Amino acid sequence: MKRRTHATWAVRAALVLCVLVEYCSAHAQQGLNNLWMGGWQSWADPPFGGVDLQFLSGTLEITTVARSIDFNRTSSNITSTEGELLFSTNGAFVAHALGDTMANGSGLNPSWYTSQYPDGLLIPQGVLIIPKPEDPDLHYLFHVPIDVWATTSPLQLYYTVIDMSLEGGLGAVVAKNQVLIQDELNGGKLTAVRHANGRDWWVYTHKLNTNIFHRILVTPEGIQVDGTQAIGPGHPPDAGQVCFSPDGTLFAYFYENFEVFPIDRCTGMFSEPIIATTNQFDYGRGVAFSPNGRFLYLSTTMDVYQFDMEAPSIADSEVHIAHWDSTYSPFPPFAALFDNMQLAPDGKIYIGTGTGTQVLHVIHNPDEPGLACNLEQHGIDLPRYFMNSLPNHPNYHLGPLAGSPCDTLGLAVAPLSLGEGLGVRAYPNPSNGQFNLSYPVHPDAGLLEVLDLQGRVVYQSRLAAWSQVHNVSLQSEAAGMYQCRFVWGARRVTTRIVIE
Repeated sequence: MKRRTHATWAVRAALVLCVLVEYCSAHAQQGLNNLWMGGWQSWADPPFGGVDLQFLSGTLEITTVARSIDFNRTSSNITSTEGELLFSTNGAFVAHALGDTMANGSGLNPSWYTSQYPDGLLIPQGVLIIPKPEDPDLHYLFHVPIDVWATTSPLQLYYTVIDMSLEGGLGAVVAKNQVLIQDELNGGKLTAVRHANGRDWWVYTHKLNTNIFHRILVTPEGIQVDGTQAIGPGHPPDAGQVCFSPDGTLFAYFYENFEVFPIDRCTGMFSEPIIATTNQFDYGRGVAFSPNGRFLYLSTTMDVYQFDMEAPSIADSEVHIAHWDSTYSPFPPFAALFDNMQLAPDGKIYIGTGTGTQVLHVIHNPDEPGLACNLEQHGIDLPRYFMNSLPNHPNYHLGPLAGSPCDTLGLAVAPLSLGEGLGVRAYPNPSNGQFNLSYPVHPDAGLLEVLDLQGRVVYQSRLAAWSQVHNVSLQSEAAGMYQCRFVWGARRVTTRIVIE
């Protein structure tokens, strides 16, 4: 039987300084993208209402909430570095942290569509939030309307500016619906990647019925249209998805066509695609990279596929991961099909169903090849209807490209050394054996080991690349002090946990 004794006061005192110092450094690593918001019609009885997916503890936590903002397919939000919601948007208006309209936040994307459907747009990746570099209060919201109903195409790219220092911290919109690009664009598919200097951002949108990408640069001086690039095959109106690999080296575009482009983060320019297929898939929808960037997943309406970016022939590396298993949620005709994807802070990939179901699909081990990736259909049960409103989050944690000509700002993270590290934290501490570990974001997968005072490894787990939090259960171990050791290649850091 496990001994449940209180830690001595000497042990507690030894931990106080460590915990206080670690807290400020480690906790600042969290937030920005750990909250996913969905659901709609909170005025109606369950299963209508708001639902939040929170990853701040290291494991998915699902809660329900009543709020005024509804989410359809167009969804984005941003949180503070502590994980507290700052604001959200559904493409029709901006909501503050309490879920109601932010000051001057109504009337986004003025068009016939938003006047008829104020509960949000139905285009994937139609909104994108970028914090203004070197200004913690200002955020840029890039967004597109639905101007041409037949093709759900916008005729311009807008930007809106949110100042979080106003209205007692609830924020206010200080500039709205500013036309950035006047052109017929492919609906949605707004995405961004960090500039190689680790501070600025590249934002992209696609010109309809062409192979032209518009490129926007975001710097401390503001927003500028940096130019266009014609590359790869053309794209007619489509409802697909785009994404960057977590390390920012590759860009994927998927609908019926499927392309992967290398990118120069210094110039924002794409290279010729390393794979480009035409009409290989029917009704393509979602695309996401694994945390380590090696595997790319594509979802059609009925199927999910994996491709190996390191294979001699990427096209020949195709593995059929799943076919729809005929599940409906909660009942026909609401089929739990496959739609947009998003890589989460817990290192898993979540897949929407395309309709207002109460489930999500999940790829538990996306860094593993083939069926070992462990795709679980309808593996996530939700207490509210969820209209495929996976948020459009770029990799906010991507840093500079070390050694590149643009790595001139000194923003690269110094290597961690063995010892009591300032970048990790165990909480709650002391613990009953169930606790969380937070740590700096790393572009590579790592290893976690928990050792007792005799040096015996009592727990071991893999840390997903780009993850930030890991949940540990040592409730079967004896009370006492344990060392938590993190390893990323040659980088090592430790912290301690007391179990009572």
